[in-house]
Amino acid sequence: MMKSNNISEVVTIKTKILIIEDDSEINNMLKILLTQNGYDTTSAYSGTEGLLVHGNNINLVLLDLMLPGKSGEDIIKDLKAKNNVPVIVMSAIHDIEKKVDLFTLGADDYITKPFHNDELLARIAARLRNGNEPVNKNNIIIYKDIEIDKNNFTAKCTGKILDLSKHEFDLLCLLVENSGRTCTKSMIYDRVWDDENSADDNTLNVHISKIRKKLKDCNLNADYIETVWGIGYRLKK
Repeated sequence: MMKSNNISEVVTIKTKILIIEDDSEINNMLKILLTQNGYDTTSAYSGTEGLLVHGNNINLVLLDLMLPGKSGEDIIKDLKAKNNVPVIVMSAIHDIEKKVDLFTLGADDYITKPFHNDELLARIAARLRNGNEPVNKNNIIIYKDIEIDKNNFTAKCTGKILDLSKHEFDLLCLLVENSGRTCTKSMIYDRVWDDENSADDNTLNVHISKIRKKLKDCNLNADYIETVWGIGYRLKK
């Protein structure tokens, strides 16, 4: 808070995202999308340029893999060494082994092109929140009257224990950790089932229905989960 001439002025520091993408149309599209959603951006069109402009003012990096000169894979460690902020890799490569290799190199998340804008925004928000919020030593997350203890793998609603399967527990955790934001189907498959090919829409719908029923058994007067048609699910505000 700064004051000038007795008038209170609020100074807002925007989150700054570095976009490293050699395709100028995609780079510009990302810049517009992020700017419209309240982020500040810096663009680079090669790995070398990305390393040059990366610094302490950057809060997150969007990194294309197929870059001229130094590839995205080659610069992940260098980016982390210069300023250890979340790096989300963007690529058309679907190979699960490639994804694992990228995480080993230091990538924090991976999104497959072409992606839905809402999914990208959700992943960015999740990475920023994980990196900037203080760690809860008790590892307990709360949404309204839902309480999840990630240490003991237990969940309660209105104080009543929810009898959840592993996938149901992981899915509810994901929704609560991203409360107010849409979790896309692709994001859910990636985080809950580890692989988009190991689950389908029917599997996801069944798990959501079971969670809804178990929450309803605890609180008849509340609806917690809403469907975002064609995209995914989110918790109601």
